[in-house]
Amino acid sequence: MQNKFKHYTGIAALEGHWLRRRHFDDALLADIAERIKQGESDHTGELVVAIEAIMPSHEPDAHLRALEVYGRLRVWDTPLNSGVLLYLALDKRAIEIIADRGIDASNEQWQQICQLLQTRLAKGDYVNGLNHAVDEIQVILKAHAPHGEHHNDVLPNQPVLL
Repeated sequence: MQNKFKHYTGIAALEGHWLRRRHFDDALLADIAERIKQGESDHTGELVVAIEAIMPSHEPDAHLRALEVYGRLRVWDTPLNSGVLLYLALDKRAIEIIADRGIDASNEQWQQICQLLQTRLAKGDYVNGLNHAVDEIQVILKAHAPHGEHHNDVLPNQPVLL
């Protein structure tokens, strides 16, 4: 009920912008980009982090919005079909992970990361929570990404702010 109240009054939108400005500063974004770059040196997976302060009104479902962002950011466009999107919608407090067909990992593995990150964000542990989620995704990618000798870093490592 509280989330609907926040949505209808516009408080959720303000909160989303406030959370993005307060917790996702240049230092954290640079740290995440470096973690992604280092992690991708051990596997052929490609991780993209997208952080959205306010989900657009045309798509109120976080999973469908994550699929839309996955397509718009061209996370699917990797040589080995090894793209993964970590999507955060701050106003809805929603987290989604979308993985391409080349990643042989279970939905339960992705859901576990989302749930742990959700718990940490609810406690206000944004920096360590997001860093840990990125590290855990890298562990899964190391185990389940397609094997190959050469890794072309085709997707941006810098988190995308929407």
